[in-house]
Amino acid sequence: MHLLYSPAPLPYPAENPKGATVPVAERSAGWVYYGDPHAERPASESTRRPRRGPALNVVMFLATCYTMTLAGAWAAGSDLSFATRNLASGLSYSICLVAILGAHEMGHYLACRYYGVDASLPYFIPSYPIPMGTFGAFIRIREPIPDRKVLFDIGVAGPLAGFVVAVPVLIYGLMTAQPVPFTGPIGSVDEPLLLTWLTALFGPELPEGSTLVLAGPIMAGYVGCMATAFNLFPIGQLDGGHICFAVSGRLHRAASLVSLFCFIALGLFVFPGWLFLATLLIMIGPKHPPLRDESRGVSRTRVLIAVAALIILVICFIPRPFLTGEM
Repeated sequence: MHLLYSPAPLPYPAENPKGATVPVAERSAGWVYYGDPHAERPASESTRRPRRGPALNVVMFLATCYTMTLAGAWAAGSDLSFATRNLASGLSYSICLVAILGAHEMGHYLACRYYGVDASLPYFIPSYPIPMGTFGAFIRIREPIPDRKVLFDIGVAGPLAGFVVAVPVLIYGLMTAQPVPFTGPIGSVDEPLLLTWLTALFGPELPEGSTLVLAGPIMAGYVGCMATAFNLFPIGQLDGGHICFAVSGRLHRAASLVSLFCFIALGLFVFPGWLFLATLLIMIGPKHPPLRDESRGVSRTRVLIAVAALIILVICFIPRPFLTGEM
């Protein structure tokens, strides 16, 4: 998840202008704003939490760089004992994937800074080296977002920035890749439409009985496509959920339920890993927290950008990103 709300409790009264009482749980969670959403609040009523230093961000980033480098070396050498002795062989993967994930998160972060929304620096999440070395990254948004326009721009900035970096990474990987003998179905995975198209345009000639290894920049672009597609699903507080909610709250509710059903079906019939992600999304909740002002819609241009984001989801989606057996 790349955008997580975590606002502080608000000092506003318990009743709204229409006299309806808001439950204490909702007030304490910090999701409800009353009065003029554009009115300047006194400094004593600021809801922004004291800023924490970047030490944790740096430690998590360095740990993620290490596990991603191990993952890249494992992909190049096929066992972790090789990977620990040959870290340099994994640098092309880790550097390219850091560029993709970093562009994604900085897209969110810079959009937050542009609109004056309080947000943390990116947190990178390390994981066991096999198969990717990371669970992605996220930023924390510490206050409710003002309106649909701001929510849309913050939500869409990350996937677009990551996609713009992933495409040249894939092209570079394909142009420098060397075919290897194809030994059978073990280790073969599904590929996104984007990779299929770019391979036809920029990939090397493949002699009979040869294939390309999923390693280095190609693997980084592959993982970047997977992360981009997952986050563009219109569910809850995923990037696609923010985009969808900005366009229409009613559409967001329906799209969240349909998308969750698709994840469960994919997990049952295609790749079991989708069941884990579906469970995680259900635990987080398919609902989207309200905005300070939901009365104003988004422009037609932003609706067209939302359609473009949907197209990016389709061409980057990988139904079966990894095999359940031997990799």
